[in-house]
Amino acid sequence: MSAFKALWVTENSEGGTTIEITERDSSALPAGEVLVQVSYSSLNYKDALSASGNKGVTRNYPHTPGIDAAGTVLESSVAEFNPGDEVICTGYDLGMNTCGGFAQQIRVPAAWLLKRPQGLSLREAMVLGTAGLTAALCVDKLEKAGVEPGQGPVLVTGATGGVGSVAVKLLAQLGYEVVAATGKEAEHELLLSLGASAVISRAELAANANKPMLKEQWAAAVDTVGGELLFNVVKSLKYGGSVACCGLTAGTNFNANVFPFILRGVNLLGVDSVELPLVVKASMWDKLSLQWKLDLSALVREVTLNELPAAIEQILAGQATGRTLVKLR
Repeated sequence: MSAFKALWVTENSEGGTTIEITERDSSALPAGEVLVQVSYSSLNYKDALSASGNKGVTRNYPHTPGIDAAGTVLESSVAEFNPGDEVICTGYDLGMNTCGGFAQQIRVPAAWLLKRPQGLSLREAMVLGTAGLTAALCVDKLEKAGVEPGQGPVLVTGATGGVGSVAVKLLAQLGYEVVAATGKEAEHELLLSLGASAVISRAELAANANKPMLKEQWAAAVDTVGGELLFNVVKSLKYGGSVACCGLTAGTNFNANVFPFILRGVNLLGVDSVELPLVVKASMWDKLSLQWKLDLSALVREVTLNELPAAIEQILAGQATGRTLVKLR
């Protein structure tokens, strides 16, 4: 048994949540084969929802959010992992209904863990985190659908967010012409510095939502926001184009029609990074550590556990950009 610090979310009498930094003991952690000393985590929109009491993410409180964690094995009851091994954990139930990475220790099933890819440090892995993994999965899915550089511009919605900003950087590095869409006018220069060839406003993207079809513009798209904006993207795809859909910050529903699908043969591709088989995650992490390795230093701000509650408020208010790295040690 050992003591460690953790972010602890409790429900309060007003129907909201209270966030504090508290000391816990490893004996209170859930069952699992591997105990990990966490060095880094990262802040994602889902973590902020969990911290604010969203029952669609976390059913039971008190709770520690954090869907990402990277650190060193302290104890293991399985042969695959030994004390001292450096590991990463993203997705599955971590930080949702299992105490997550916003703590200096986690205990998880061995089936959730990957050994740190050789081309990434623990810090670099969490600069990417679930957001970086999701961005890479989107790009990979587009390429498997036949999207190639030179076919035309690729749109990225929600481009200043975690997934969007990494997607802009990755697509540009791979030679694509990237157009970034954002509602944050002050961040246009950042997006251009990441490799976007142009930046458009959210209002421009949302225009003419009542029309059944729109002018062909995009060879492909990475959509991180969902809602009505997603269907405007679908209606604007070039013939045979594809959009990888991975987010819902603009809503979970949209009013669709079949015209883009049967007249232009476009593809709406769903992307999941949570319950993805571990072997697929491993393959993508290897890619991110080698041929798709990115310099994301311009996107990262680092916070401590004590600074994390303020960062959570910022992301809930729509004021966060890029990646927020959480240092636990």
